[in-house]
Amino acid sequence: MIKPLLIEIGVEELPAVPFLKELPNIEKKWLKILEENALTCEFKFYYTPRRLVLWHNEFPMSQSDREEELYGAPISVAFKDGEATPAANGFAKKCGVSLDEVGRSTKGGKEVLYFKKVTKGVDSKSLIGDMIEQFISSLNFGKSMRWGSYDKSFIRPIRWIGAMLGDEHVPFKVYNVESKYFSYPHRTISYEPFAYDFAGDYFDKLKNGGVVLYPSERKKIILEQFKEIEKENSVNIEIDEELLAEIVAITEHPKALIGTFDEEFLRLPPEVIITSMKEHQRYFPVFKDGVVTNKFIVVSNAISDDYDLIVRGNEKVLRARLSDGLFFYDNDLRNGLAFGGLKDIVYLDGLGSVFDKVLREKNIIEYLETKYGRKLGIEIDYKNEKEIKDILNRAIMMSKSDLLSEMVYEFTELQGLMGYYYAKAANEDDLVSLAIKEQYLPDSEDSELPSNLCSSLVALSCKLDSLLALFSIDKIPTGTKDPFALRRAVNGVIKIVLNKNLEFNIKEDLKKLSANYANFDLIKLENFFLERIYQFFDANPSIIKAVVASGERDIVQLSLKIEALKSIVSSSGFKELFSTFKRVANIIKDVDTDKDIVVDKNLFEQTEENELYAEFIKKSSVDYKTYEEKLDALFGLKPQIDNFFDNVMVNHEDVSIKTNRQNLIATIYKEFKQIADIKEISI
Repeated sequence: MIKPLLIEIGVEELPAVPFLKELPNIEKKWLKILEENALTCEFKFYYTPRRLVLWHNEFPMSQSDREEELYGAPISVAFKDGEATPAANGFAKKCGVSLDEVGRSTKGGKEVLYFKKVTKGVDSKSLIGDMIEQFISSLNFGKSMRWGSYDKSFIRPIRWIGAMLGDEHVPFKVYNVESKYFSYPHRTISYEPFAYDFAGDYFDKLKNGGVVLYPSERKKIILEQFKEIEKENSVNIEIDEELLAEIVAITEHPKALIGTFDEEFLRLPPEVIITSMKEHQRYFPVFKDGVVTNKFIVVSNAISDDYDLIVRGNEKVLRARLSDGLFFYDNDLRNGLAFGGLKDIVYLDGLGSVFDKVLREKNIIEYLETKYGRKLGIEIDYKNEKEIKDILNRAIMMSKSDLLSEMVYEFTELQGLMGYYYAKAANEDDLVSLAIKEQYLPDSEDSELPSNLCSSLVALSCKLDSLLALFSIDKIPTGTKDPFALRRAVNGVIKIVLNKNLEFNIKEDLKKLSANYANFDLIKLENFFLERIYQFFDANPSIIKAVVASGERDIVQLSLKIEALKSIVSSSGFKELFSTFKRVANIIKDVDTDKDIVVDKNLFEQTEENELYAEFIKKSSVDYKTYEEKLDALFGLKPQIDNFFDNVMVNHEDVSIKTNRQNLIATIYKEFKQIADIKEISI
């Protein structure tokens, strides 16, 4: 038998950010509890800032009866001389019956003790209270709090709980709160509770009480209101999906309103205005013709006939925020950018100050400028090499200067960006200003990359120093913990190098750069890079392993080889090819392919040896344009190799002939190994 089940957990307003982080896990946790209690069924989860709601259209009224077959010791062990042994008595005790009730069965060809245990299903109503308590306790929002004299904690105090099974109230007490058959409307409507007699009654009264329960409906309402505002005012509203999710989470009856601020604040960089709106007030910025305007959107949670007062209140709050921003901005412009004060900002224990970090980055940029100077000269239209070098050094030395500004002190997320504006105001070279702005890119999975080579080298210097410096003081990420975002730094290095097609050898370049750091195990850093290589490329891990096993450590070449091998392996006829070359790998497993291998044509005795060697020399002497072309050619040796295996005995009784034949196969394998160690491939 089934009935609808409604569960509502009423709380004080939930903070949006921690709630949204846990949101993807909430349904999974309730489903797990249903499964553990043998009450699995479909359900929906809804939320507002004041309530968590679980709705089951068809909830089992009781658990199903469960049958469990238990097998015990063999009869020869259970009984000795007609008397029960401890093994027999122990099995009966485990089954919860007398030994006379235990039967016999056959298992594994032996007669053993056997008992079929039937567990009667429990009435689900008696389980709901414990299940809800388990559910509440399982939710992890980071920080939690206690209230009153109760010793358990939750993200916010729980004020009411309701559970209705069909039209029957389910009584229980959890978190010091007794379940009731009442709920609360929107606060603007009333502070008094309303009773409900069944689930449908609850949904109707909640709707009449001004609460839009369904998050998807609240989102739809907000977006429709945005469209109306855009149409009426001929503007565009920038929709930040994360911010929108927060607004959906903190409203029960959303109402989008448009406000205005003084045009004088448009002197501020648009990012400052937008950050002030989003981060502090949860406002949406408004644009016209792609330019930020002196308008903003606030989504109110109030129900009113006149929203002017709400708009004016929010305008007043934003004015104060922007006034602070303008004050900071003007002060920073007067003070200008300078890096001397960075000596007083500690970077990390063991690594000195931020100024020390800048000096380390300067050493790296000088190395990179030497390595990529010619490429820089081609891309950047400047007079001479010294001018380019001066631009790079200036960009590095000024890169962290905005950490000393009042604006970045207030809005840390604007570091780099504010340095760009202050550098522009100080008439710094455009490349210097842009490099300051882009030094932290890419800073996320979908982030843009630095727009030019100068900015790219500055960003590389920043990331490479972080990696080398933190590894030098043994701050190496473990497991899922990566407090200094070093995995993201490696991903950034890979992306920049590939984007600008830069020669960067993980082993050799890191070794040269490490000279300015305390000694540490460079192999750990190399392996850390290789771990990210496995995660970065969308390919069968064995393909990446085969390329890495070739000894290649240049990032661009790794990429080209992985893509080439991936293309070959994914082709329709590769399995047939692979069987032949797997045999090649087995034949030469005892040959050291890292050493010079000599093939003596004078020791060939059969036509197949000469044909294979001649075809190999022909194919290996070609200068192929791509790795894929070379792999195609080498795999094209399959007919000759098959003929060789079919007609030539490698294990010849004459040791010199045997060795020469092994060397012939090993020479072919070694040519493959310049791209990938094919024995590592698994398909």
